[in-house]
Amino acid sequence: MRGARRDCWEDDRAWVVMDEVTAEPNGAPLEEFLADPGHCTLDLANAVARCAKSLGLRHAVVYLADLQQRHLVPLTEVAASLSIDSSLAGWCYRTQSLRVEETDRDEVTAWYPLLDGAERLGVLAVHARTLTSESLRQGRALAALLAMMVSSKRAYKDSFVRRTRTAQMHLPAEMLRAFLPPRTIGNGHVVSTAVLEPAYDIGGDAFDHSLTTTSLHAVVLDAMGHNLLSGLTSAVALAACRNARRGDADLSALVDNVDQALSQWLPDQFCTGIVARLDFGTGVLEWSNCGHPAPLLIRGQKLIVDALAREADPPMGLRSLLSARERRVHETRLQPGDRVLLYTDGVIEARMADGRLLGLERFADYVIRASATGEIAPETLRRLIHSLLDSSDSRLRDDATILMFEWQPGG
Repeated sequence: MRGARRDCWEDDRAWVVMDEVTAEPNGAPLEEFLADPGHCTLDLANAVARCAKSLGLRHAVVYLADLQQRHLVPLTEVAASLSIDSSLAGWCYRTQSLRVEETDRDEVTAWYPLLDGAERLGVLAVHARTLTSESLRQGRALAALLAMMVSSKRAYKDSFVRRTRTAQMHLPAEMLRAFLPPRTIGNGHVVSTAVLEPAYDIGGDAFDHSLTTTSLHAVVLDAMGHNLLSGLTSAVALAACRNARRGDADLSALVDNVDQALSQWLPDQFCTGIVARLDFGTGVLEWSNCGHPAPLLIRGQKLIVDALAREADPPMGLRSLLSARERRVHETRLQPGDRVLLYTDGVIEARMADGRLLGLERFADYVIRASATGEIAPETLRRLIHSLLDSSDSRLRDDATILMFEWQPGG
């Protein structure tokens, strides 16, 4: 396998030059790249070029979604940022599906979604003179590989963080975001997705979700106050949840662990919250409500009013108000396709473009209408939170957090 000639790709700011090659049927060049320990220390831009070359692709560019999911930002200054709402690349991101377009350089560009499991990272642009079934397959392989590389490096690569931020982040938000999981997780049984705003100035809102071999665990928290101490309260509560969960504690013991942690380390602080566990096999949902708005249940394109409404226990950190009794864990059985919404009061107290509060009914109606069109869950929440931020009164009264999970057994 050897390149017949050298091709150049140019824009106003950068040149990328690479040999045009034809991938061997057995995939040997890519295997050699993966087997080379030196690739582990490569800058991602160089790794992209080497991977593309190994697969016989002419040129590829990685775009990552910014923190608020409004723009797709190239990892290096080789191209301009693209709007998620008004570009073909954005369409690829919004729908998680392949899109192809012609360019003015007698080329075609194939846009592939970059997915870490269910989490949308961005898109991959592959530029070529022609597209074949083989080159499309190679592009999909490259997108899958690069998604794993981005996920493995972004935790410690500040260059990724800088490229995907559009504003200076305040200290409480910086601290709390270090504790947050990916926005979207899922498997063949369930998908869970969340959003949190304002992105750069959050106070005490937080969410968590995780998967085991049998269940989904989900948490939404709202700590007292809007300062560094409220962020610290949520961070301690999240750590206590994870500590108990990873020790295989049940929900009652998990909440008790949060109570003890806050009482010991932050005795003057508390937070409201919902902690929930969904069993994949049975559809049994367990949850504990600690002074928080009740979860919403959407079934068959309808809000089931008060389906998950139960008398709330006191907030976490205020266990003394329980007297002698234990915290209550509630239980119900979901039906396939059911969606459960956890949220903080900043969501329903936000004002829409018409000046009215969003409220529970409009909140649920928005989700129902979006799902009826076949829109994927992460996109529904992205558009919903933007509709709140982009209203005439664009200031949220409070932090706004939404977590939605859908049970699809065998899906």
